[in-house]
Amino acid sequence: MLIKFRIGNFLSFGPLQEFSMVAGKVRGHRDHILTSKKVSILRFSALYGANASGKSSFVNALDFSQKVIVDGIPKGFTRKYNRTTEQYRDKVSHFEFEIKVNEKFYNYGFQIKLSESTITKEWLNEVHQDSLSKIFYRDLLSNEYLIGKLFKKNEVNQRLRIYFDDTKADESALFLSVMNRDKSELYKTKSELIIFKEIYNWFKFDVDINYPDRPFSSYSYFTTKSNSEEIFNTINKFSTGITNFRIIDAKRDDIINSIPEKLLKKVQEDIEQKIIHSKKESFPPSEIGIILRVDKEFFIFEVDENYNIMIKTIEFEHGSHGSFNICEESDGTRRILELVEILFTESNNKVYVIDEVDRSLHPLLTYRFIESYFKSINKKNIQLIVTTHESRLLNLDLLRRDEIWFVNKNSNEESELYSLEQFNERFDKRIDKSYLLGRYNAIPNFEEA
Repeated sequence: MLIKFRIGNFLSFGPLQEFSMVAGKVRGHRDHILTSKKVSILRFSALYGANASGKSSFVNALDFSQKVIVDGIPKGFTRKYNRTTEQYRDKVSHFEFEIKVNEKFYNYGFQIKLSESTITKEWLNEVHQDSLSKIFYRDLLSNEYLIGKLFKKNEVNQRLRIYFDDTKADESALFLSVMNRDKSELYKTKSELIIFKEIYNWFKFDVDINYPDRPFSSYSYFTTKSNSEEIFNTINKFSTGITNFRIIDAKRDDIINSIPEKLLKKVQEDIEQKIIHSKKESFPPSEIGIILRVDKEFFIFEVDENYNIMIKTIEFEHGSHGSFNICEESDGTRRILELVEILFTESNNKVYVIDEVDRSLHPLLTYRFIESYFKSINKKNIQLIVTTHESRLLNLDLLRRDEIWFVNKNSNEESELYSLEQFNERFDKRIDKSYLLGRYNAIPNFEEA
């Protein structure tokens, strides 16, 4: 689970900013938090701000971090440092996480000089109640390197040092990433090193980032479960007019006409890589899949027990009005269908990040979705982080103070993050009214002509 995220010198963020999912002193809505001996963790957070305030920059920072860890430094980011002043060009960009994985707490981060696409620093620590245990540290600018005392066995320590020595001066790759390249056999024989796999897998599989125009989403309950009545009942709560649905084989012509050839090839290659991974890790092919949204179409890529790739889509019934393809549904209905999978997820430790959760939705539907999310989580270890403009969610009957965050541009046009918790508002305060009146900033500033 995500505990904290720190970001500096990336897009609209200049000086280091911190976003926290640590529960504050709020007494209400205790079911919104997961409590452990060390820390109480929020399961929801909403980020507010004016257009161009930094909400999407925040989501982009999470997305960029994930890409660097899983796929390496992406192309096209050499000018993504903060450009409010020229001084930031030669400064490093900072990305740091505090996370909970398998009941343990870790601090992992790295720094990159974006203008040169070079990694300058990387570290991993285990976080205890009052201390940190260093697992590894590498500073490529000062030529400082350290392997911690966690790995006591000589053979394990020596093997790890070989990998570390081979990569400690490599400015193009993170050590965490290197330790997850073709290392499946290593983890079977040197189980002490499994920590590198567990943390890497958290970033790869448990952080699900969704943009309004992003074509992919993770595989979900919505497309795989046979309990269609439960799914239908949930969809029906959102006033879509849908009375039933069927998952059907996609027509070849629809696939060819809707999905660009390069995109289709990429999807198939990604699934083939997942098939290879599933065979190595011995998990069933039924867990492999991708949902692809192209324009107004919706395609489901599944893998059967013989590892054949199947492409399906969804058809909806509207009572006596007949059956309709998803492209014939309204933008709002399609948005609900994208979001509803979160309500049915069986994943643990998953962090869903949704930019513009209220896009194409009536304000009451956005409220209903967040309300439904809280009803669905029960004992699930999942988190949902959204950006939104929907002021109706600023209701302390629905949210805790510490679940509400703001992002605002300062006088230097740099984004700053802060929580409603710092204002210590009363539980019966009209937060939405105060927000629109500018008490918390993070709203458009209209200048008279």
